[in-house]
Amino acid sequence: MADTALVVSAHSADFVWRAGGAIALHAARGWQVTVLCLSYGERGESAKLWRQPGMTLERVKAEREKEARAAAAVLGVHDIQFWDLGDYPIALSRDSLFRLVDVFRAVQPRFVLTHSKEDPYNHDHPAVTDFTQNARITAQAHGHNPGQTVLGAPPVYLFEPHQPEQCNWRPDMLLDITPVWERKRAAIECMAGQEHLWEYYTRVALQRGAQAARNSEKPVKWGEGFQSVFPHVVETLGLSRHRPYLPMHRCDRRAKKWPSHRPGVPAPHRRRQAACIPRAKPPYPGPRAWVAQLVRARHS
Repeated sequence: MADTALVVSAHSADFVWRAGGAIALHAARGWQVTVLCLSYGERGESAKLWRQPGMTLERVKAEREKEARAAAAVLGVHDIQFWDLGDYPIALSRDSLFRLVDVFRAVQPRFVLTHSKEDPYNHDHPAVTDFTQNARITAQAHGHNPGQTVLGAPPVYLFEPHQPEQCNWRPDMLLDITPVWERKRAAIECMAGQEHLWEYYTRVALQRGAQAARNSEKPVKWGEGFQSVFPHVVETLGLSRHRPYLPMHRCDRRAKKWPSHRPGVPAPHRRRQAACIPRAKPPYPGPRAWVAQLVRARHS
C-alpha cells in the first residue's frame, strides 16, 4: 500500500508555488499525493485573465482549472479536486468541513501541507489553515461517523507565504528539491494567469536551497521551507555516518538474534552474531575492550 499525503490549497495555484517541489519529490518516490483546491482564485488571483475582453467568471474558473490540472500532471499528483468555494472571501461552511473530514479519513495522509497561520495580505490563507486543522481534529474523533477509520496523527507543515516576515512564518524544515526542480519550474510555467510570480518563486527556491546547504553538509541548490505545527517525534537526534546504533535491550542471547517483533527495526538488523554485540565503529570501545567484551559474552 502506497504512502499518502494531503495538500490543502486555498486557491488553484497555491500548491504549485509553495509545495510543488515537495509534491514532485514524494510522487517520484511512489507516494500518492492528493491536492484539494478549495477555490480557483477566480476573483482575487486572476487579474491577467480579467484584463482580456469579454472575460466571464465561468471562463476564468475554466482557465484556472486547466492550468492547475496541467501543473498537477507535471508534478505527479495522484488526485486533484476542485471544490469551488469562492475566494476573496472564501466560504468555508460546516458541510465543507465534514467533507474535508471524510477526505482525511479516506486518504489517511502521512503528512499534511497547508498555509501559514497568519497572512495580512490574504485572509483566505489563514482561514483555510484553521479549517484544515479543525477537520484534522474532527477526523481524529472516534464519535464522529463511527463506521469510518479514525485518523491517526499526521504532522502538519505550513508552506511559505508570499510575505513570510509579515506572516510570522519561520521555517524549521528545509526540503532539498534539487532532484525535481525542473518539474517544479515546468509546473510554475503552467500557471499562465500569474506569470508575474514565476521569477519570484524561482528566487525563493534558490534562497531556501542556499539556506539548506548552509545548514547541512549537502550541495543543495533548490529548496522549499516549511513550518511545523506539532513537535517532531523521532528515535534519534542525528543520523550516524556509519551504521545506526541499535540498543541491546531485549536481545535474546541464546538465540543470538534481535526479536522479530520489534517494530521499526529493518529485517537485516534483527540478527546479530557475537552475542548481539553491535558491529560499530568509534565512539564505541577500542579493539581491546571490544574483544574482552566479546569473550565475556561468549562465556556468559
